Amino acid sequence: MKVRDYECDLQGVVNNSNYQRYMEHTRHEFMGMVGENFGRMHEAGVDAFVSKVEIRFRHSLRSGDRFLSCMNVRRESVKLVFDQDIYRLPDAELCSSGRVETVIVENGRLTRGDYFDVFLDKLKSAKSDG
Repeated sequence: MKVRDYECDLQGVVNNSNYQRYMEHTRHEFMGMVGENFGRMHEAGVDAFVSKVEIRFRHSLRSGDRFLSCMNVRRESVKLVFDQDIYRLPDAELCSSGRVETVIVENGRLTRGDYFDVFLDKLKSAKSDG
């Protein structure tokens, strides 16, 4: 991705809230790659919600910088946890590290996260196919 001018604050660096947006965009793209769609999930009564976000800021991105947003995913109790890093390119400088915890609500009720097992099975199938 590339930093756009309007994402920067008065100091000329990316405003902290945009790192969370970059991470969210990465998660949404990832979900789509394994055949998930938040709209279809919602229509089926299944909603994934972010329950906690922690981001550590290490080096600032500036307007025009290109960056790579990476993630790993794992099940942790009732949550699906995304560990996410953003690297400036081309020097691969680590700019931020995040941990995003998500939960599943089905038909308005918090679940034990059984849906995540289905999702992780899809992920394993996608890996073995590709």
